[in-house]
Amino acid sequence: MKYEVETVDVEGSSMEIFIFKPAGEGPHPAVILAQHIPVGHTGIENDEFTLVTAARIASEGYVVAVPFIFHWWPKDEDMMLKAKETRDDWTVSDLQATRQLLNNRVDVDGARIGIVGHCWGGRVAWLGACHLQGLAACGLFYAGRIKLALGEGFPPAIELANRISCPVIGFFGNEDQNPTPEDVDAYEKALQEAGTEYTFHRYDGAGHAFQNFPTPDRYCEAQSEDAWEKLLDFLSVNLKDVSSG
Repeated sequence: MKYEVETVDVEGSSMEIFIFKPAGEGPHPAVILAQHIPVGHTGIENDEFTLVTAARIASEGYVVAVPFIFHWWPKDEDMMLKAKETRDDWTVSDLQATRQLLNNRVDVDGARIGIVGHCWGGRVAWLGACHLQGLAACGLFYAGRIKLALGEGFPPAIELANRISCPVIGFFGNEDQNPTPEDVDAYEKALQEAGTEYTFHRYDGAGHAFQNFPTPDRYCEAQSEDAWEKLLDFLSVNLKDVSSG
């Protein structure tokens, strides 16, 4: 699959952003794809799930930007250490830099940018929707840890729900333990209290990472494809079927 890699400076650290482009000159709507925790992988370039997911979204007519938000550590550092040491201020800076890169591209319509993420990336997508004002859509797949704060002095991400100004769609497995169905209930309550437009889909017979096809013990094809169709419809309504006026 074809992609470009651009490098941006984020507070003195170099961050790779993988760019997947659709056919045509544009300007196109765009999606920031927040990476999951690629256990066993050192970067986006060998994370098959993220590469295939980005390419699939791009094939539907979107410029897709995938920031390597784990650039704060050496690539060969243990991924669990990176997850433990992650700070929300770093993540927000990464997302702001990615958004700016997209805004600067002539093939992107800056008024039609959304964010999507799986697992760890789902929490990142929630955080991005809280901090990147003007986003047009947010998609969450089995996003855990939203009820937690990452980094000293930062609030739990769930407490920032009132900052989300775009529609949200979420996909969750009823057999998942992170987030549990009770966690998803809490996400719903937070969005309801914030007055945020949202739709959640919950799947029986599916656990965590039910879209992650490289892990056959977790992948659930029927639920995954249903979620894909619903996500693409949601992105089309909120990123394509609107005027950039």
